[in-house]
Amino acid sequence: MKLSLRICICLVAAILGASIASAQTSLPRTIHSGPFKSGHIQGIAIDHARNHVYMSYTTMLIKTDLEGNILGSVVGLVGHLGDLTFNQQDGKVYGTLEYKDDSIGKNILKREGSDKQFPNSFYIAIFDGEKIDHQGINPEKEDVVKTVYLQTVFEDYSATVQTSEGEFKHRLGCSGVDGISIGPKFGKSGGKLYLTVAYGVYGETARKDNDYQVLHQYDVSKWAKYERPLAQTVEGMHKSGPQAPNNVYYAFTGNTNYGIQNLEYDPELKLWWMAVYNGSKKEYPNYGIFAVDGTIKPSKQQLKGVPYIKKGLVVPLQQRIPSLKDKATGVRGWNFFLGSTGFYPVGNGFYYISHNYANKEGQGSNLNLYRLTDEADKPFIRVE
Repeated sequence: MKLSLRICICLVAAILGASIASAQTSLPRTIHSGPFKSGHIQGIAIDHARNHVYMSYTTMLIKTDLEGNILGSVVGLVGHLGDLTFNQQDGKVYGTLEYKDDSIGKNILKREGSDKQFPNSFYIAIFDGEKIDHQGINPEKEDVVKTVYLQTVFEDYSATVQTSEGEFKHRLGCSGVDGISIGPKFGKSGGKLYLTVAYGVYGETARKDNDYQVLHQYDVSKWAKYERPLAQTVEGMHKSGPQAPNNVYYAFTGNTNYGIQNLEYDPELKLWWMAVYNGSKKEYPNYGIFAVDGTIKPSKQQLKGVPYIKKGLVVPLQQRIPSLKDKATGVRGWNFFLGSTGFYPVGNGFYYISHNYANKEGQGSNLNLYRLTDEADKPFIRVE
């Protein structure tokens, strides 16, 4: 065992040993939510200073306390609200929001009973959590959310590309945006923080240019000039936003169904956790969770199966804590298939992981407390 790996394992063990007792008394084992007449839970974020939890339910945003009591809600979205992250620098909740013409977009409109038609549009929704103080807020009538347009995502979603397997729609398999988190520039352990947005990626097995996770980093410190109120009309679908991200990165995981569903930066381990719907290409291990080592500088490489991009900045999957490794591809990850509907590091080696459910009354989730282990075959254990 390499010295660096041994040190990291010892560090994880020390963190866990020192913190289990305090976590068991200060953190709820489970935070209940739902059921709601909405889509399933997509992601979670926590404002630790106020002990507020934010949950995305596809077309609504829920704000609760740590006991699961609802403090407020934003309803009436007819786009796909995905993963969430809390920005401690401005106190706002950021989420991915997309309006598109694929099966996901059409099903949302059908479920919401809407006959609206929108141009394909991709945004970051920025919620002011302090204003979410009652239930049933209409985001087009009350000033609780602003949106910023993502031009590069639209371009990749709309593109048609030529590959060795033929012609395909959607550059890099882009289905839009989903995972979102805030952390340092890839390759840095600290410094300036960036909003990091992950592509949804279609799980098409007949092409090879969709085997990377695509990660965009944005400096949002001057985004106020782009922010516009939410207006869910053809005329209101604005295009105010940065022309391009500050940087684009690629993580080689093999194809997954709809890309990174939950992206979370872990400041203690310096890892970017990526929870996915596992893929179905037989040549890959199709893990449920991956992690990028945020401390290693990205390297410029030729992207496998992507002839239309000369080279890209590739970020490495982590090797510092125990994980599984597929010998054929070198891909590392874990056969852990929770977290795609909610994954959040609360500190000291503990995580809230969503167990979503559905019944005749709607959809909901139990956010259960887990701790990180040092076992590759069983990376997380639920705290009882």
